[in-house]
Amino acid sequence: MIMSEIALRTAGLTKRFGGLVAVNEVSLELAIGEIHAVIGPNGAGKTTLVNLLSGELKPTSGEIFLGERDITALSADRRGLSGIGRSYQKTTIFPAATVFENARLAVQAHSDAPLAFMHRAGHDHAWDARTHAALTTVGLTDQARRTAGTLSHGEQRQLEIAMVVATDPKVVLLDEPLAGMSGSESRRMVDFIRTLRAGRAVLLVEHDMDAVFAVADRLTVMADGKVIASGAPDEVRLHPAVRAAYLGAETLHT
Repeated sequence: MIMSEIALRTAGLTKRFGGLVAVNEVSLELAIGEIHAVIGPNGAGKTTLVNLLSGELKPTSGEIFLGERDITALSADRRGLSGIGRSYQKTTIFPAATVFENARLAVQAHSDAPLAFMHRAGHDHAWDARTHAALTTVGLTDQARRTAGTLSHGEQRQLEIAMVVATDPKVVLLDEPLAGMSGSESRRMVDFIRTLRAGRAVLLVEHDMDAVFAVADRLTVMADGKVIASGAPDEVRLHPAVRAAYLGAETLHT
């Protein structure tokens, strides 16, 4: 059996806010070529976990490894440059700029000379090629010259993920990418998320259970900051602790 490469792993990851333990001794692995979904009720600690992985928050204890490298002490920007990209619950784009300009800014930010845009951005073919590739990946090539603020909500979410893809990350963290989308937009986004696993590890936090079970290769379920189950979707679907704590028998479509 061929073992998947582990792109990112945590060991005993814990975050306390005073007396509240938001993430409690969480150990997980993200493998290249897999979509790993983290689910759980509100307050389970899912977004806090993503913030710890991306460097937005510092853990109280525990460790985070990118490959074999201990990145626990790295800042969010250093983790981004090291190969971790993330999207947020709220869309974070530059609405007055074009779609192309948004994606190119992400490319420039992760280049060797991010502040050289005053004289290079319009002429650097490598940056432009990477920008076009990112927009092609998310299906926004035809919208490249549109002002980002005029896109639909679903298209803006696609653009945000294009900005993540443009940085060429090894690990992609998606925090509720389907939030606020219509049914048709959600279906397109699910189809797109499937493509992200190629050459990458993807962590998905999402409340849409139909989407989660359709796209995830592995599920981790959290409740009260702890992992209560982790494994293949069909295994987790039948786990009694998951039924009791979160999903409920009627939601599992068994």
